[in-house]
Amino acid sequence: MTVADGKTGAQETDFGFERVALAEKQARVDDVFRSVAKRYDLMNDLMSGGLHRAWKAQAIAMLRPSRTRPFRHLDVAGGTGDVAFRVLEAGGPQTSVTVLDINEAMLRVGAERAGARFDGRIDFVTGNAETLPLPDATFDAYTIAFGIRNVPRIELALQEARRVLKPGGRFLCLEFSKVDLPVLDKIYDAYSFHVIPRLGARVAGDAESYRYLVESIRKFPSPGLFAGMIEQAGFRHVTHRPLSGGIVAIHSGWKVS
Repeated sequence: MTVADGKTGAQETDFGFERVALAEKQARVDDVFRSVAKRYDLMNDLMSGGLHRAWKAQAIAMLRPSRTRPFRHLDVAGGTGDVAFRVLEAGGPQTSVTVLDINEAMLRVGAERAGARFDGRIDFVTGNAETLPLPDATFDAYTIAFGIRNVPRIELALQEARRVLKPGGRFLCLEFSKVDLPVLDKIYDAYSFHVIPRLGARVAGDAESYRYLVESIRKFPSPGLFAGMIEQAGFRHVTHRPLSGGIVAIHSGWKVS
């Protein structure tokens, strides 16, 4: 949450459990993902026991990219291409995806993974979710998976998502959420704070970045509050679907006009 410091009036926000100047957060987030880019997808497999694949598959099933007509898709904060590749595989030959990420190290990983696949239907763009370098009403759908909690000003990212969507376009956000099962929540906390940073140290050589990522989950708004933010940005028919006992949720909204 972004608030003004009572003494200086400067805007502050959360960086994990720290309070930092709003102007500093993006650079610190960039450092995190620059550090972990090459092992990011491997760490997702290890941290989630492979469950992230099922969560993303569910999101793509909800998205349902067209197999028979042109379908332009934007995947934000998706530098390594994991979600984009799934959209292209689910859609038809007229499906195209723009992958946008502020972190060039992540984009390089995605471009290398894409190679010559998909026959020019994917492009990688450096850009900020808060100020998308893209025209109005361009895309049929917008996804952001495990990325929006790292955006310093989430409300601006949501407004930008609506701006670049065509009327009738869909916003889908896959993000960690609030565990709602009494025993699972304790197990999940213990695993998150004790196991994940150790995995980060051993596999990616960086415990601190994964400690931040775990802390950032705890500071993200509850599903109800985030749904309110999506509605405030102008989306309609807003819903959220918890998965795996509330470990993650898929948030959905539509640009009606």
